[in-house]
Amino acid sequence: MPAIRATEEQVELLARLMRAEAEGEGNLGMLMVGNVGVNRVYSDCLDFKNIRNLRDMVFQSPGGFEATTKSYFYQRARERDKKLARRVIAGERFHPASRSLWFFEPTGECPAQWYNQWNTGRYKAHCFFSPTEQDCPRV
Repeated sequence: MPAIRATEEQVELLARLMRAEAEGEGNLGMLMVGNVGVNRVYSDCLDFKNIRNLRDMVFQSPGGFEATTKSYFYQRARERDKKLARRVIAGERFHPASRSLWFFEPTGECPAQWYNQWNTGRYKAHCFFSPTEQDCPRV
């Protein structure tokens, strides 16, 4: 995945999102959430057409992240979280989120599909879902 451009404010937003969505899953879980966010900016397909930067992605409505409705998201970004955000912004990918545009935490097993997108795997509590190459060739 090519790197995307991001201001320092956008790095902080992504870091806060990664922490709020997956801090309990450690650095790797947070990096995977970051992959999903960067993929949404880069992809320009499906639900994410005209998402041009990380701010657009974080606050997309409808289709954004539940974490933005929680007070924890609005706490200041920690330096270690910003370092993780910079890694995914620079283009690092982590399976099963490397091509994913969606993730969620099911109460049981990961379904094979979610909103017609294929399951690419699970990491701890989150299941990740990726579009086909036909639907999103840029991811």
